[in-house]
Amino acid sequence: MDDLLAFLDGPHADGKKCFVCAVVHNIDGPALRDSESQQYLARISACSHIRIVASIDHVNAPLLWDKKMVHTQFNWFWYHVPTFAPYKIEGLFFPLILTHGGATQTVKTASIVLQSLTPNAQSVFKVLAEHQLVHPDEEGMPVNNLYTICRERFLVSSQFTLNSHLTEFKDHELVKTRRHSDGQDCLHIPLTTEALEKLVQEISQ
Repeated sequence: MDDLLAFLDGPHADGKKCFVCAVVHNIDGPALRDSESQQYLARISACSHIRIVASIDHVNAPLLWDKKMVHTQFNWFWYHVPTFAPYKIEGLFFPLILTHGGATQTVKTASIVLQSLTPNAQSVFKVLAEHQLVHPDEEGMPVNNLYTICRERFLVSSQFTLNSHLTEFKDHELVKTRRHSDGQDCLHIPLTTEALEKLVQEISQ
């Protein structure tokens, strides 16, 4: 991969200005959402002979990138071009997990989704769940607090990694964002205490 990047970023023998244009539909899609894929895309985009045109589907897609990736590597020109088309077809494949069915079915479905994620992602979710169980009257857990704890436990190495996990959780409706009274964005799991306790037990087995 490094040889390919060096070639794409190297000088042309004939001195002519030419480049390869790569079109990426849904750059924030499930198949490209892991940090490694995004890092490689950013490195490719930074090559002098590459131009990337990409679309995003999710409002939280920018959480996948850190400041360096956005402003230095991808160096995006942003165009807001929504189609306003309904998500009827896409929605068939992504049901709102925590808003359908009874408590037992909800816990079971959420558990299946979490088990499909990486062990670190499960551990991050567990940190958030345990905080919510200990502090049931709070509006949620501030993102900065979650990052600090996860960093101390070696669950994430950067804010970028945490954001990737949070994007997965939000896509599956496992986590919601609330605005704290002091203005901070806080994370909240939309489950009852009893259901959340069962879910934590299941993912801890």
